[in-house]
Amino acid sequence: MNVLVPRKRFLHFCSEIQIFRPCEGHIYFRYRVVFSGLALYFLHLILEEKVSESAFVAIAGNMGVGKTTLTKLLHDRFGWKTFYEPQARNPYLEDFYKDMPRWAFHSQIFFLTQRFKDHLTIQSRPEVSIQDRTIYEDAEIFATNLYTREMMPERDYLSYQSLYHAMVKSLKKPQIVIYLRASTWTLISRIRKRGRSYERDVDVEYLAQLNICYENWIKKIADHWNLLVVDTDNFDMFEDVAWLDGILDEIGERI
Repeated sequence: MNVLVPRKRFLHFCSEIQIFRPCEGHIYFRYRVVFSGLALYFLHLILEEKVSESAFVAIAGNMGVGKTTLTKLLHDRFGWKTFYEPQARNPYLEDFYKDMPRWAFHSQIFFLTQRFKDHLTIQSRPEVSIQDRTIYEDAEIFATNLYTREMMPERDYLSYQSLYHAMVKSLKKPQIVIYLRASTWTLISRIRKRGRSYERDVDVEYLAQLNICYENWIKKIADHWNLLVVDTDNFDMFEDVAWLDGILDEIGERI
């Protein structure tokens, strides 16, 4: 965004001031002024003026852990814009759960593309947005797990990773990642309770391996990202109101 300050505001003090705010978030300025105390004072006020920036809240975690629920609760509490997981729109998902080796690459490419587009939208918005699962999880956890379990051929996996690394070069990382953690059996219980037909036959080993991949990814980013880990095994987001309020308040304070 380029902001041109009208000359009338600084008559007798400045001939022109221009402030440039590129997409990286840095502020540069060039000016031609007749130096006076008042001119420099006005210049200081402009440069110190708070500029609204996009804030990116990422909700990460395994299937059934409560990401969509937390995303909705954050929207209800703070009014933040939501970007939900595009699973309902994935035309390969039901086939994938029936035959993972056959449809793994197709399904993962769909998710990667959709989350990439959502991420670009989020980082261009001038307000706080929440994303239910990130592009990083697609590549670092789901695609990697499929490859490790020999459900995605090496040729497909290498092509996928090449595309992923090209994509993330244009992305800014989230301001905060909220990682919801739960044991495999807690996840199984919640998945069965919500009753999505395409998740009915999800392999327990598949979920367990995803949990391992998540823990490895969290260790990888812990020292470099703003990270909040929430253990959800012993809590219910709909019933444990005091616990939930504490989580929501901490998230709000970090933005």
